[in-house]
Amino acid sequence: MKFLLPALLLSCFHFSSFAAVILQYHHVSDKTPASTSISPEQFQIHMQYLADNNFNVIALSDLMNSIKKQQPIADKTVAITFDDAYLDILLNGKPILDKFNYPFTIFINPAIVERGSSNYLTWQQLKTMADQGVIIANHGMEHDSMARISDGLTEQQWLVKHTELLLNAESIIKEKTGQSWRYFAYPYGEYTPAVQEWITQHDFIAFSQQSGAVGLATDLTSVPRFPASKPYDQISSLRDKLKSLPFTMTLRNENASTIVEYNQSKSVTFDVVVDDFHPAQLNCYISGLGRQKIEWQEENSFTINYSAPLPIGRVRCNCTAPSISEPGRYYWYSKPWFVLKEGMQWYPL
Repeated sequence: MKFLLPALLLSCFHFSSFAAVILQYHHVSDKTPASTSISPEQFQIHMQYLADNNFNVIALSDLMNSIKKQQPIADKTVAITFDDAYLDILLNGKPILDKFNYPFTIFINPAIVERGSSNYLTWQQLKTMADQGVIIANHGMEHDSMARISDGLTEQQWLVKHTELLLNAESIIKEKTGQSWRYFAYPYGEYTPAVQEWITQHDFIAFSQQSGAVGLATDLTSVPRFPASKPYDQISSLRDKLKSLPFTMTLRNENASTIVEYNQSKSVTFDVVVDDFHPAQLNCYISGLGRQKIEWQEENSFTINYSAPLPIGRVRCNCTAPSISEPGRYYWYSKPWFVLKEGMQWYPL
């Protein structure tokens, strides 16, 4: 196998010069739902770990500009993001981040902010943080899935509706905070190949919720982020993520699909873009199914025939392999599926 990365990824740079990690949080609180929370004490431990181990914490905009301009990314680079404008980000998270002088991004839903819930940040609080350098970005007008087409609408009608909502949300964020980055985090992490094309057409960068490191070949319509809240908040888990390398793969035709009906998808084939690993050391795990058998089709392509039907709900296939050139580090790739009930009925949010 040979490296198939674009020519712009100059061979004079060490491969780790193109690796970064984006961390995703929601609540910083011990009084909110565990599945979207990290306690202030554990969040402090996370930030202290970054400092003690000389990680380069940068603004999300700096990382995205490096990818867009195909400029080297310093090793051990990290960006910090939060989804949803929860008040505890300001009360519990920001003082810790300020202590370390770490920049961060908050993805918000303007319509939810407008409703003025006591658990959410106000526009004034968001504007103050924006003036202090916090990036305020788009999480949709409401918190609507970008994969679930409303009843009675064609896909095109649905996309037209959500184009208006997305652009309106971006306009409101600019009016209220003075910022317009055209960054969009998919609510629930749900998206489709059609939505990815739509993101490109409207000049947005979109962020997902599947795991993986970020590099110069990262698809800017589904930028991976590592969830760092419970149950993934222990340092042992964080350490592995921070050491990961971008495992660039491509998916052709039906393999790129994200929405599948239960028991209708039997396999997936990946085309691998890098070869800095031993094929025998590649491992892939599917949530709910565990480790899967890998069948190499050719030196740059492998297939997984699922050991059982993909479970209904949000499912991930995580593939990792130890780097040859970077001992102790792993390439990490994640493929999401949104598996519907029989009859193509959506699972509950």
